Amino acid sequence: MALQLSTLWLRSPTISLHSVDYRSKTKPSTTALSASASASSLSSSASTIQATLTTPTFFLSIFVPFLLYIYIYMYIHMNIYIYIYHWLGNSNLNGGFEEESDWVDLDADLYYWTRPLRPVQWYPGHIAKTEKELKEQLKLMDVVIEVRDARIPLSTSHPQMDAWLGNRKRILVLNREDMISTADRNAWATYFANQGTKVLFSNGKLGMGTMKLSRLAKVMAAGVNVKRRAKGLLPRAVRAGIVGYPNVGKSSLINRLLKRRMCPAAPRPGVTRALKWVRFGKDLEFLDSPGILPMRISDQTAAIKLAICDDIGERSYDVTDVAAILVQMLAKIPTVGTNALRNRYKIDVDGNCGKIFVQKLALHLFNGDGHQAAFRILSDFRKGKFGWISLERPPR
Repeated sequence: MALQLSTLWLRSPTISLHSVDYRSKTKPSTTALSASASASSLSSSASTIQATLTTPTFFLSIFVPFLLYIYIYMYIHMNIYIYIYHWLGNSNLNGGFEEESDWVDLDADLYYWTRPLRPVQWYPGHIAKTEKELKEQLKLMDVVIEVRDARIPLSTSHPQMDAWLGNRKRILVLNREDMISTADRNAWATYFANQGTKVLFSNGKLGMGTMKLSRLAKVMAAGVNVKRRAKGLLPRAVRAGIVGYPNVGKSSLINRLLKRRMCPAAPRPGVTRALKWVRFGKDLEFLDSPGILPMRISDQTAAIKLAICDDIGERSYDVTDVAAILVQMLAKIPTVGTNALRNRYKIDVDGNCGKIFVQKLALHLFNGDGHQAAFRILSDFRKGKFGWISLERPPR
């Protein structure tokens, strides 16, 4: 038996039976012949099995079904996972991709909607004067606080701000955080953090974020007094300039910090018309400045968003045109849609033509006065009657 097993795994199996002498004329015994046949059969079977295991066909027949099983398993469980996310309202997988594509389409549509309209331009005389004075005052500032509208952070960014500030320390404040959703806030926070920009969310009406802003300004400008002490000079108050577009809430932030009305503020652009230094305690000074705009707004999609959010003078645009575009935008925004408009005004909505909707609303509520109907739609949006909506998403 040991002899048979030893010959089983040889490449050229041979059978050596000492009890058999092939040169002799004596016939081998029956037992010997049986043993020889068994050894040959085992050797042949082993060779066949070894050859089968090494063939590509055997590999495919085993691993292809295995891979197919894994694919089916993952497909079923991923669909279940996606279903659960949709059910919970957090569809960050398929739903997230669909929502992003909706926003891309909306930006493209907005570009074509604004092309036939009268250009929105607003550059009153006090802004030109302020811009000149502000450039001089920037040299005195230790830190600059740029305030933007949280609903349209990109549209309320001055195209020349980076050139004016240079390497000066800057804090970005997105005001009106109460008018956007938590998801939008997180998306913008991540976007600016990836750019290395200090961003802070605030609510100028309620004062949320104002104390954090004052502490951050002191921390960022702490090196000023360190250098002064090294030169033998006495420490002084940190100078922080607050700049930004009209009606984004600059003066309201200062008033909330001081807990008294030191700067004129109102919910319309163009109220602040002169630079004003305001002291906050012993170690911090704020410069309140009028809103600044480019002399010419080349991006009309941004100009329409400024008009919708009331961040530009009302005389610069046609209220009916802007309200019509707002209706078309709300109809396409995934979190709003036509249902929000229908539920609000009890009127059927044609998302492709906002002017028709404004005319219907005028006949329904305002005896055919289209201007009043348009102003009502804009006012409802600005008051959050359609929900807390951001009109922009971080670029990818």
